[in-house]
Amino acid sequence: MDKAVLQQAADKIRTARALVITSGAGMGVDSGLPDFRGDQGFWNAYPMYERLGINFIGAANPVHFNNDPEFGWGFYGHRTNLYRETDPHDGFYMLQDWAADYDLDSFVVTSNVDGQFQKAGFYEDQILEVHGSIHHLQCLSPCHNDIWNNNETIPIDFETMRAEHIPLCPRCHGTARPNILMFGDFSWLSNRTHNQEMRFDLFIDQHRNSPLVVIEMGAGTAIPTIRHISEQIGSLPEATVIRINPREAHIRGGHISLSCGALEGLQAIADNF
Repeated sequence: MDKAVLQQAADKIRTARALVITSGAGMGVDSGLPDFRGDQGFWNAYPMYERLGINFIGAANPVHFNNDPEFGWGFYGHRTNLYRETDPHDGFYMLQDWAADYDLDSFVVTSNVDGQFQKAGFYEDQILEVHGSIHHLQCLSPCHNDIWNNNETIPIDFETMRAEHIPLCPRCHGTARPNILMFGDFSWLSNRTHNQEMRFDLFIDQHRNSPLVVIEMGAGTAIPTIRHISEQIGSLPEATVIRINPREAHIRGGHISLSCGALEGLQAIADNF
C-alpha cells in the first residue's frame, strides 16, 4: 500500500473531531465469519444448501418462517450460534483506541446483524444496525410491536438444516422471528432501528461542520446501502471517507481508498500514527 496514502489516512483521523465507522459483511471475514459473495461463496459455507438448490436469498427469506419454521430457524439459528461463538478481531479494538486517544466522538453504522460491535464493547446507543439484529426477536405476524432480546438456545440438525427448537412469541405463542430485514420482507418491525437512526441523525447534525472521518470497511456494491451512507456523509464540507475493501475500494476524488481487508487496512493505518 502507498505509504503517502496511509499517512494521509492517519493524519485525517488524528486531526478529526468525529469518527463514523461504517461496515458491511467484509468486516467479519477477519473474525473468521464466512464471505457470502456470490452463490458459490454461500455454498462453501453451507454445502447442505447447495444440495437443496437454495442460495443465500432463498435461505434468508421470511417465507420459511410461515411455511416451515423449523427450516427458517435452521439458517438463522445457526447464524445466532455462530455469532455468539465468534470473537471480534483486533480491528474493532483499534477503532475504539483511536476514538479514545484522539478524543473522537464516534458512531457505528453497519449492515451486519451479528452484534460484533456490541460484543467488542461499543456503546449500544452509538450504533445503527440498518438491517436489524439477530440478537433481537419479534412476533412473526406480528401481533404486537414489541422487540425483545434473543436469549433462545437453538440446536440445529446440520444434515437437514432444521432447528430443533422454535422461539415463540410470548403473547400469541405463535412463531417468533429475528428482528432482521430479510429479502422480500413485509413484516419486519423497524422501530428499534428507527430509534437508532434518530440518534445517528442527531450525531451528524452536531458534527456536520466539523472535521469528520468515515472509516468504511467491507461494504460491497451488491447491496450498496453502507457505501451510499458513507458517500452521503463524505459530501459534507469537512468530511473524508477512508474506504477499505479488497475488491471494490474505488471512491471519488478527495477521499481515500485502500485495496485490502478490514484488519490489514486498519493495521497499516495504525503503523503511520
